Amino acid sequence: MCGIAGFVANPARRSAADKMRAVAKAMDFSLEHRGPDGHDVWIDDDAGIALVHRRLAIVDLSPAGHQPMHSADGRYIISYNGEVYSHLAIRADLEAAGHQFRGHSDTEVIIEAVAKYGIAATASRLIGMFAFAIWDRKDRTLTLVRDRLGIKPVYWMHTDGLFAFASELKALRQHPDWTPRIRSIWFAVHTVFRATFPVQRFGLSFDAPVLTSVDPWALALSVAAAVA
Repeated sequence: MCGIAGFVANPARRSAADKMRAVAKAMDFSLEHRGPDGHDVWIDDDAGIALVHRRLAIVDLSPAGHQPMHSADGRYIISYNGEVYSHLAIRADLEAAGHQFRGHSDTEVIIEAVAKYGIAATASRLIGMFAFAIWDRKDRTLTLVRDRLGIKPVYWMHTDGLFAFASELKALRQHPDWTPRIRSIWFAVHTVFRATFPVQRFGLSFDAPVLTSVDPWALALSVAAAVA
């Protein structure tokens, strides 16, 4: 059980790096119980993006599995929670294509597969329980992905010009834009607070200021358009 969190804002809503880091660290420490094996935050204040990770090491116990993790080409950064059972097969394909891995984590397999094949093609091969956020530094797009059955928890909130997500609501509460207004209806479908939602199975893409949802059973067709 790892913990993920983060936020991205459009230019009108961005804060200075020190304020972004303070919020990210507050989100981080609110998830301390989800990861005793390491934690970190990654911030790009020019892009208005922060990623947070709390680590419970399972597949790779070494520092090579530290997150948020960068792809070898530097384009992608990921914060990931879960376990992908098909990672060895994907890893073998990448190694056959000449890629050299730094460690043995399924996190590294996911991010390097995204770097080579793209998000849609990679997601279609993931078998397991997972939730992750991946930032594309080139396209300046944040994509949030969850397993098709929604096993791993991740919640998001979307206010004017800002998108935030976390494994638990207590992390979202650390963001200054959190507004805990109780919903009066639809308790079964939505979370109890307005503008806060559980990710419905497989995908969301946020290209500030546009938020796009992705049908989990048509991901291969949808994600490319969502992040274009």
